[in-house]
Amino acid sequence: MGQNTLEKQYLKGHVLLAMPAMVDPRFIRSVIYICSHNEHGAMGLVINRIFGSVMFSDLLDQVGIKTIQPKEDQKVHFGGPMEAGRGFVLHTTDFLQEGSMVIEDGIALTGTLDILQAIAKGEGPRKHMLLLGYAGWTPGQLEEEMQANSWISAPASPELIFDVEVAIKWERALQKMGIDLPSLSAESGHA
Repeated sequence: MGQNTLEKQYLKGHVLLAMPAMVDPRFIRSVIYICSHNEHGAMGLVINRIFGSVMFSDLLDQVGIKTIQPKEDQKVHFGGPMEAGRGFVLHTTDFLQEGSMVIEDGIALTGTLDILQAIAKGEGPRKHMLLLGYAGWTPGQLEEEMQANSWISAPASPELIFDVEVAIKWERALQKMGIDLPSLSAESGHA
């Protein structure tokens, strides 16, 4: 098969931006960082939604971790509707442990309690995001949704993931792609 087949267009390390055609209320105006994408499906984390009123200190209490240094409490993000009780830390690669998965461009994913302990002690990664749950797609499902103009993909950046305020990530990502928000319609998108 040629280089232009969908099977060659894996999106690991990219972000998905929900398009106006997105009908699933859980993903309207979502920005999802794709952690894994291959012939077996895809897994990503919603990076622009907060998980209700859950704070980092609440999460630490639930898993029995005591903070050694009082630090500014952080909000926990809604990573997606799948396995909402499962936690992840998306972070910079300046802090890696056994079980950390380097994705690309200085970004890693860790799902162990050890990283929560390190963050609680002030010894964790320089930049990080705490998330509960994830978004997942079966083989070919993400490609079908992109063909239906539900998503557009763009290269990710640590700045977008960690530095842009949650409320404006979707708009900022579209602007960086050169997309004029007022002219965005349900018919636009890339597959």
